[in-house]
Amino acid sequence: MTAPSPDRRRLLTTGAAVLGAAASAQLWLPSPARAVGTPLPDGVFTLGVTSGDPLPDGIVLWTRLAPDPLNGGGMPDAVFAVQWELAEDERFHRTVRRGTAVARPELGHSVHVDVRGLRPDRPYWYRFRAGGRLSPAGRTRTAPHAHRRGGALRVALASCQNWQHGYFTPYADMLAQDPDVVLFVGDYIYESAPSATAVRRHEGKGEPYTLEQYRNRYAQYRTDPDLAAMHAGAPWVVTFDDHEVDNNWAGEVPQDPDKQPHDAFVARLTAAFQAYYEHMPVRATAVPHGPHIQMYRRLEFGRLARLDVLDTRQFRTDQATTREGAESPAMTMLGAEQKRWLLDGLRESPARWNLIASQIMMAETDLLPGEGKLWSYDAWDGYQAERNALLREFAGIRNPVVLSGDRHLTMVSDLREDYADPGSDVVGAEFVGTSISSNGDQDEAAFHARWDPLRADNPHWKVIDCHRGYHLFDIRRDGIDAAVRVVDTVVRPQATASTLARLRVKCDEPGVQVV
Repeated sequence: MTAPSPDRRRLLTTGAAVLGAAASAQLWLPSPARAVGTPLPDGVFTLGVTSGDPLPDGIVLWTRLAPDPLNGGGMPDAVFAVQWELAEDERFHRTVRRGTAVARPELGHSVHVDVRGLRPDRPYWYRFRAGGRLSPAGRTRTAPHAHRRGGALRVALASCQNWQHGYFTPYADMLAQDPDVVLFVGDYIYESAPSATAVRRHEGKGEPYTLEQYRNRYAQYRTDPDLAAMHAGAPWVVTFDDHEVDNNWAGEVPQDPDKQPHDAFVARLTAAFQAYYEHMPVRATAVPHGPHIQMYRRLEFGRLARLDVLDTRQFRTDQATTREGAESPAMTMLGAEQKRWLLDGLRESPARWNLIASQIMMAETDLLPGEGKLWSYDAWDGYQAERNALLREFAGIRNPVVLSGDRHLTMVSDLREDYADPGSDVVGAEFVGTSISSNGDQDEAAFHARWDPLRADNPHWKVIDCHRGYHLFDIRRDGIDAAVRVVDTVVRPQATASTLARLRVKCDEPGVQVV
């Protein structure tokens, strides 16, 4: 993908200021396009705009009309027309596509526009109009042509943004780094109840269970200015982990089944998935059907990279409680259909790099110093047979690289064919991205006291750290250059960013090198 244009650099320097100014702007519309019937309230674009799931010829554009975002949205119970526009320049002098979408109350007045017929590997700007009001402008980018072999791709990996633990300050630096795409691998919201001692307090009076409660929680997160600016600055590819619903849920089993009967949890899943769809730039294939939503999918970036986005929650068996249970062949993280889809896609991939977005860490974490093993059963370690079979498959796959989250730590590892044998072949690399804000500003001395004694039992770890931030990848044919970008604080609205570590994955040489 190309370097940022002068127009793009102007967008980076204005950031959230552009959002705020555009959100309150008025736009004259020809009389046929003016709102009729029920008038729109003021401030309908409080939640900004974003785009997602880039194709060589298409992109999804998103907004949601919500003048009172923390109280159900504040929209009348009516259908509204929303005009959209896509241009080749940020001043919208060269419009290439425009149309009218419908914002319906049954979908929270969210708008998802799947624009097609675009040119590959180029930037576009977009905006929405409703009731004489103009949305913030967003910038997006299409994927390279399907047969393009060269070029470069810059990907930012993010996860785990807990409103109560801090501000989302890493996004300010991410925007300045100008990624081609943001990959978010889970825990976009947290379902926890409000805390009086939090850095920022969750809205509401308890955990969300109903559709309106989940809508309010998503809307609160969307009001973070750094998150809003990053959403407007690049296309996103998203998937969920557990906190978008309930901590450590598995299939239709909640964390605490004694407190959440099956029917009640199914209702909670249904509400959570609908709210998730309403707030994410995903295609109509992700429209939920009750307590089910289609999230695993594949995106292509020319012949340079294939991205397989996994769903490690809906199809998994309930977590084991013993080592013997974790080693049972009956345990599955992916389910039979998704596992077949993944393996077929990896085996047939024409791409130089096979990227796998896994919400949960795949490399082993042995939590027991010395002899024996102790695993976290919610991670891939709790699904040993399936994980080990997948790693054996990696031995025959070209350049598999797993991009994960969940841990609130940076954990960069070699993927080995058999973790019971430290001398087994390295078959891939994994980057577990640290959190945006979850766990707040951690005590580094306490972190090292806990984790350093485990390094001898986990020799495949290359980098482990507790700062907040994200990972940035520059992907080219000959290798992937990765930077661990961290901030000095998330307990204040502004932070200073720096590069904690640089790593490299060489083409056709499995594993990670610290530069």
